[in-house]
Amino acid sequence: MTGEERLRHHAETAYPYKIIPAGKWVRCIVGLGHSNSIAIEGDTSVILVDCLDSDKRGSRLKELLREQIGKPVKTIIYTHGHPDHRGGSGAFRDTAEEIIMSSPRKPVLRYYDRLNDVLAARTARQFGYGLTDEECITQGIGIREGHAVNDGNYDFLPPTTLFVSDEEERVIDGVRIKLVSAVGETDDQLFVFLPDENILCCGDNYYGCWPNLYAIRGSQYRDVAAWIGSLEKIMSYEPEVLLPGHTLPIFGKEQILSVLGNFRGAIQSVLFQTLDCMNRGLDMNEAAEQVALPEEYRDLPYLQEFYGTVSWTVKGIYAGYLGWFDGNPVHLDPAPRRRRSREIMDLIGSTEAVEERIKTLYASGEYQLGLELCELLESSGTPVSSLKKQGLISMGKTVTSANARHYYLACAKELEDCGSSVV
Repeated sequence: MTGEERLRHHAETAYPYKIIPAGKWVRCIVGLGHSNSIAIEGDTSVILVDCLDSDKRGSRLKELLREQIGKPVKTIIYTHGHPDHRGGSGAFRDTAEEIIMSSPRKPVLRYYDRLNDVLAARTARQFGYGLTDEECITQGIGIREGHAVNDGNYDFLPPTTLFVSDEEERVIDGVRIKLVSAVGETDDQLFVFLPDENILCCGDNYYGCWPNLYAIRGSQYRDVAAWIGSLEKIMSYEPEVLLPGHTLPIFGKEQILSVLGNFRGAIQSVLFQTLDCMNRGLDMNEAAEQVALPEEYRDLPYLQEFYGTVSWTVKGIYAGYLGWFDGNPVHLDPAPRRRRSREIMDLIGSTEAVEERIKTLYASGEYQLGLELCELLESSGTPVSSLKKQGLISMGKTVTSANARHYYLACAKELEDCGSSVV
């Protein structure tokens, strides 16, 4: 299958709408929103782990719980702060008495809010907010968010209880619950363990494809080593049921330990390979070219690149451990890109020759190299919007990562709208 066909198949199978009994008192709701929601029935109320992504979807969840359980939601636990897990919480404003959320285990960089404009633009590209359903296909780990398809908006309830411990045991409405800090996709991630039924709600530290160990929308470094440690912590509980924040649950202790063991092993392999490449003096791109999943992991269905990619992970690790400088003195203070591009174009002597070469590369499927030549022309002052758009659309159709597809297609649309370079 092509990358586009594989992504479409993943979208049709990874998160069908289902209400899945996960234990005598636990239900996992998959496919009603972009993320999952887990309902735990207490003596007189419902404890809700995550609340979907929009007010309308939260209202549907509320009605569903009323029909199936008939008890009000009085406690909400956020596995982490991402809006697709909290955006439907406002639907429970009239009954929720306690909303629990973990504090970040390291502070957000000061003045991060000064990046709001660029982060918003890159977030919209990564998630394909401006794309049609046909163009988008999927957001990779769930159906499209409500606000992207006119199905409601974010409506957040703020936390009333901030979880600051490494772990804490509580009894909430007759239900024994253990909350455990688990830094990974976010620094405020926690998991919820139900010891009486041996069920673990792991949030976004596992979902059924290669994770966003680096998010192309831009974020602080996601500590890959800490993420590995959190997976080991989850495995140490040996749960009989694993309920992730996205995609389908996993049942059976042996199956869970096998899947999580492979998931952890694959991530650790990429981390160690990358660090080895860095230690040998390879630059970021050389490391990304060399690092690959070992054969034992390569074909596992829950490690496919439908969301993050191995290459992005390598580059994220490189930047997180060593920063921007690759050790090559020529790269300490490079010539301005426009100056370098004009020098190369003077040597070539003809923009037409470069444009013809781009078309030849496209015809042979070498879209990336063609796009890099488009940037050479752009930087030297020659507009190539049409050629660049063609390359971006073609790249979008080849990749399996939903995030990569969205970014390519969104930038192609921006070129169409403004007819100029996308930065």
